[in-house]
Amino acid sequence: MANVTVIGAQWGDEGKGKLVDWLSNRADVVVRFQGGHNAGHTLVVGDQVYKLSLLPSGVVQGKLSVIGNGVVVDPWHLLEEIAKLGGQGVAVTPELLILADNACLILPLHKDLDQAREKAAIKKIGTTGRGIGPAYEDKVGRRAIRVADLADREALIAKIDRLLAHHGPLRRGLGLPEADGAALLAELEVIAPKVLPFAKPAWLHLNELVRAGRRVLFEGAQGALLDVDHGTYPYVTSSNTVAGQAAAGSGLGAKATGYILGIVKAYTTRVGEGPFPTELFDEIGQRIGEVGKEFGTVTGRARRCGWFDAALVRQSVALNGIAGIALTKLDVLDGFATLKICTGYRLGDQEFSYLPAGLKAQEQLVPVYEELEGWSDSTQGARSWRDLPANAVKYVRRIEELIGAPVALLSTSPQRDDTIMMRDPFAD
Repeated sequence: MANVTVIGAQWGDEGKGKLVDWLSNRADVVVRFQGGHNAGHTLVVGDQVYKLSLLPSGVVQGKLSVIGNGVVVDPWHLLEEIAKLGGQGVAVTPELLILADNACLILPLHKDLDQAREKAAIKKIGTTGRGIGPAYEDKVGRRAIRVADLADREALIAKIDRLLAHHGPLRRGLGLPEADGAALLAELEVIAPKVLPFAKPAWLHLNELVRAGRRVLFEGAQGALLDVDHGTYPYVTSSNTVAGQAAAGSGLGAKATGYILGIVKAYTTRVGEGPFPTELFDEIGQRIGEVGKEFGTVTGRARRCGWFDAALVRQSVALNGIAGIALTKLDVLDGFATLKICTGYRLGDQEFSYLPAGLKAQEQLVPVYEELEGWSDSTQGARSWRDLPANAVKYVRRIEELIGAPVALLSTSPQRDDTIMMRDPFAD
């Protein structure tokens, strides 16, 4: 039985939370390998709704869950999220959750810097303001405070001094008050005994579990088109979101990623700023947003909506080595007389089958559309291929042809069980 890596194949918000929760039934361990609490996953189990942004989705199923070294962790938010789940009847204990001891921390000064930069920017990136980018900057700059440092007061003092030496000029340049090193140390000392029971060498435990034949489900955050290398730069997140990061961000070897499942909406959405070739500014885009309840789990911001972009997803399939996709929110397209799929782009007299890297080109691309006949019958809640209208089946098949990957799973509502499985990813 293979491991499975789940990634978003668009700009995020594709419905990864539900699919990871559903797949957790077949997994032994669920691992988050990148990002921070800027990633929102909504799980609907019966009449209970769980909203996670840092904890792996497996905790709701009672599966061993791991926050890997590739994640940047706000320890205060982590404890808040654990407490919130506890109030919903899910007890998150050190037996259920492992926090990589070499993961880097997000501190209050990172949030200050993130928000001040976004406020001062003439052309905004559209960050969540939660400090993720500045925390990754400190990680790469080799001045971050890591989870293990919480157990070493002497090391913590030295690291805070080095950190403030860097942040001092940045804060002054943005008109922020000087950061108080003594206050930060005191805050960390208060929170350390609450966080450290979860801290373990995640890479070691994961390697032992894999050797014992346990099935691992890797849970990506955001989407491949927000990858810091391969996304619509600079309108991207601050980490690598592609499937290859699952190995580095967990401490497992490259072969451990197993079957790569790309999560894809039956249309396209994006939160925040940046290029979006198929974005709709008319009543169709508004209808998709309203029916699909397109609001960010973390920010509450309305998502921008547009037609399905097969060129973008085809690119994601190549970048991630996607073996199959999980197509979500097909039911949102119920009742449209005509549907459109973008097959490529034009820029002047040039044609592109992929998204070029240049920002100016990305912003000026004109989508090339193919029209398909819609369907009037409802697909919501369908749990069998036979329950789908004929034109809905044609729409799914055409997507498969255009992106070069088969549909392994088809989701027809937010409910966990409203999922049609054409192929079990864990069986490959």
